[in-house]
Amino acid sequence: MTHQNKAFKFRLYPHEEQKELLEKTFGCVRFVYNKMLAERKELYEKFKNDKERLKKQKWPTPAKYKEEFPFLKEVDSLALANAQINLQNAYKNFFKGRTEFPKFKSKKHKQSYTTNMVNGNIKLENGHIQLPKFKKPIKMKQHREIPAEYKIKSCTISKTKSGQYYISILTEYEKEMEPVKIQKVVGLDFAMDGLYVESERGEKANYPRYYRQALDKLAKAGRILSRRKKGSSRWEKQRLKVAKLHEKIANQRMNFLHHKSKELAITYDAVVIEDLDMKGMSQALHFGKSVHDNGWGMFTRFLEYKLKEQGKQLIKIDKWFPSTKKCSCCGKEKEMPLSERVYQCSCGLVLDRDHNSAINIKNEGLGLLALA
Repeated sequence: MTHQNKAFKFRLYPHEEQKELLEKTFGCVRFVYNKMLAERKELYEKFKNDKERLKKQKWPTPAKYKEEFPFLKEVDSLALANAQINLQNAYKNFFKGRTEFPKFKSKKHKQSYTTNMVNGNIKLENGHIQLPKFKKPIKMKQHREIPAEYKIKSCTISKTKSGQYYISILTEYEKEMEPVKIQKVVGLDFAMDGLYVESERGEKANYPRYYRQALDKLAKAGRILSRRKKGSSRWEKQRLKVAKLHEKIANQRMNFLHHKSKELAITYDAVVIEDLDMKGMSQALHFGKSVHDNGWGMFTRFLEYKLKEQGKQLIKIDKWFPSTKKCSCCGKEKEMPLSERVYQCSCGLVLDRDHNSAINIKNEGLGLLALA
């Protein structure tokens, strides 16, 4: 038996008093994070040339501020403790060279906090959820059931820019994971205009490019917003319209990617992709909007956990593998400028360049599987 984690995300409908406590908690978590960061920053400036001594410095805790700032006692103490853990992780990542130095949080950042299950302090009750510090359960649109054997570990409550509240419930369960015998394998070649091309029939995912479709609406809404006086009621009303447009696009994209990744995870035992640096690609080739619109990174995350849940595999091959240059029939290589959309080889192969790449990716993945 192995321990597995799964998260369930639902929409929350808090009443005014509950909204007030949620906003207060978001603010207190941000306040404590910034206070601790200010102290750590001071220590960093003092001992940055002596990293060993810096690592030995004690971390400030949220309890330290409660006497000076009594309003911190009104919110969930676990949420404040998680703010400390988040800052510690940010520091660890900085020292390991993974990220930049931690930054202060502002109200423009994502509004969220995380609380943990301790002694049954979180309960699901008839379309409502009871959270620490709340007198009454908060109404929730629970569109899917959480199995009884799944144990709640933590909850993350967040607020979108359009003012909607969501809860992500992290659960843990035990499952007998037996690796599936790999028989059906597919290779996916990233495609800028259609998400991917698969190796078996050369079919595209036909991603609808929701962001591109909404560009005119976004531009019009943005122009109206720019003419409003910032902070006025009309500006706030228009800001909500822009935020709702962006959220609709994000939700459409996420829904499409969930369906496509589920379809692949059910059909195949292993999926082979290239380990691409999407950020670098968008900057180097000036494809920022197209890369952002596709959501390839999100798609691969969905695909990975959906395959893993079934004992299947996502295989990533080296991003420098010459999948585009190589002939999938004879193995010869040749230069392929972006303008050439058909791969023609001296061996007689004539094939769409993306389909040819997908076949090469699949073959490389099969080679890695054989070695494993």
